[in-house]
Amino acid sequence: MQYLRENFVHPPVDYEEELLEAIRMGNEQGAKEALGKINELEAAVLAVYPLRSKKNALIASCTLFTRAIIKGGVNPEIAFHLSDKIILDIEKIGDVERLVQFEYEMLVQFVSVVRREQEELPYSHLVNLAIYYIRQNIFADLSLPEIAAHLNVNPSYLSDRFGRETGMSLTHYVNSRKIEESKHMLLYTNRPISEIAFTFKFCSQSYYTQLFKKFTGMTPRQFRTSRAQLSASS
Repeated sequence: MQYLRENFVHPPVDYEEELLEAIRMGNEQGAKEALGKINELEAAVLAVYPLRSKKNALIASCTLFTRAIIKGGVNPEIAFHLSDKIILDIEKIGDVERLVQFEYEMLVQFVSVVRREQEELPYSHLVNLAIYYIRQNIFADLSLPEIAAHLNVNPSYLSDRFGRETGMSLTHYVNSRKIEESKHMLLYTNRPISEIAFTFKFCSQSYYTQLFKKFTGMTPRQFRTSRAQLSASS
């Protein structure tokens, strides 16, 4: 086993990047082809027993796929719920051949979520691009001029198109997405609320709290506490 570890050559980074990019774009055929090229190569040994080694490899891939679909615009909470479910499914499988088959099934599940997310955007190409950019850069200090510059359009034009098609201002959409994404950190981490506010580039904790209450009807602390109590009672 030590010999295998010392002499194993990992797949080219290009293969992995090709696979993750295909997943991010919802390209099922491209993702399958990229995974096929990777699986033609010798697999890494990640545990003493082959079954455990293959499970570890699939769990590692599941983590990478999760990050890829988040970059593709999928809500992180949805992505992480899918990841949790798939990892549980991986652990239930009792033979290597079934795991090999399940790897492709797992791939299709992740791609399907991206496709569904893309299909749920009934807007013009420009507005869809703006939304994709916001989702992919949710931790950045997003502003109308910055987004317009990325899309190479006039800020006023983008603002007008976005408002007419979505029924809300671009700033309102950015704030609503940041609040929605921050819920995951409130629920699944112990990070201080001030740190979460900073992560999403809100100017202060008080402003983050103000916006959170505007969108949810409760403060971040109330949200975290209520969900924790709900989980404890279920």
